[in-house]
Amino acid sequence: MDYRLAHALDGFSAHHDAFEDPLGVYVAASQYLFAAAIVVLLLFPGARRELTRRAGVAAAASVGAALLIAHVLATAIDRPRPFVAHAATIHPFLVHAADPGFPSEHATAAFAIATAVALRLRLPGAIILALAALLAAGRVFLGLHYPSDVVAGAALGAAIAALTLLPPVRRRLDAVADAAGRRADSALGGQPSWLRGSVRGGE
Repeated sequence: MDYRLAHALDGFSAHHDAFEDPLGVYVAASQYLFAAAIVVLLLFPGARRELTRRAGVAAAASVGAALLIAHVLATAIDRPRPFVAHAATIHPFLVHAADPGFPSEHATAAFAIATAVALRLRLPGAIILALAALLAAGRVFLGLHYPSDVVAGAALGAAIAALTLLPPVRRRLDAVADAAGRRADSALGGQPSWLRGSVRGGE
């Protein structure tokens, strides 16, 4: 079943360039987009900046821990990617090393970030979750993974992110985010202009 679905989706991409080409661009750029999402959260200047910074720190911690576990599992399980195990029938649409593919580290990272954000910021989290799902599916359509590779990666990433809500973990991560935020605000000259203006207006 895993192979049949991977073969069918890869074959669909092979016959639909208008679908495969933009998907390939997105999948290739995805690691930079998800990294940029964390940076934006950490540097968010708006009224909810404390919450967004906490979400950014949680996302960074989640992806770091999840990728470490995913790498250990992939090395131990050593499952060949579909374009390696079935080179005659599955074509990879992106250049990729023939390293183990279960679980998918890209899906692990994307869902670790997306879940950590979604648990704290509903709308941004929903958007990033949709992008994570597109990335996971895209890596199957492009012949880089079996469906079970990305499902396992998504589950692993989401589970690690969910652990950041445990009170002892959340308190420590929030403390790191708040301390880093105070240092950043101090380095930038104290309170941002929007906050200073609101304080003066209420006097």
